[in-house]
Amino acid sequence: MSWTIISLGGAIIVPDDIDVRFLRKFRALIKSFKDRRFVIICGGGGTNRRYNAAALALGRPTNDDLDWIGIRALKLNAELVRTMFGKAAYQKVVDHPNELKRPPKEKIIVAAAFAPGRSSDYDAVLWAKRFRSKKIINLSNVPHVYTADPKKNKSARPVKEMRWSDYRKIVGTKWLPRLSTPFDPIASTLAAKLKLTVLVLDGRNLKNVRRAILGRRFIGSIIHS
Repeated sequence: MSWTIISLGGAIIVPDDIDVRFLRKFRALIKSFKDRRFVIICGGGGTNRRYNAAALALGRPTNDDLDWIGIRALKLNAELVRTMFGKAAYQKVVDHPNELKRPPKEKIIVAAAFAPGRSSDYDAVLWAKRFRSKKIINLSNVPHVYTADPKKNKSARPVKEMRWSDYRKIVGTKWLPRLSTPFDPIASTLAAKLKLTVLVLDGRNLKNVRRAILGRRFIGSIIHS
């Protein structure tokens, strides 16, 4: 069985409070696939946002300081997600793919991050490289990639399919803590180099997520080489 790589955005794990209802449904969806294995890389979400805001209010943290807070926040989310899968998941959250000398017997690996300067999307790319997967399913609270930030630009329109070269023109090449993009610029650079395909979709629509996992037509965006 091949591995399906899922980047699970923190904004849908902890939008403000922990979304237990969503997590129950997400768990049921993942466990319903008896013939698939999953790596689920978690983001920081509202936990990261609150702690970053407090750090900024209390002093002058560097970008690396803020990223390290984000890494700790997403590790907490990852521990929660690992725990909810019980014995179906590998016994610990894995920070880096190289920590595993061989694939575990469990069908689910829950992963975190290990270094500042990028989001957990970058870790998803590293897992895709490790398990030779050519596709990442990126779940967030937005349904598409847009031509611009729809929160700031009312004329922004959704894009169903695009190449990495065009996507990177939209998101740029620099990372800043709490940067809100469908797939972060640093991860995008490596994904383009590895010729990966990333599916961007709203993770809260679990029927749509199922279609994406199965390789069927889904509502969202596809970024590829």
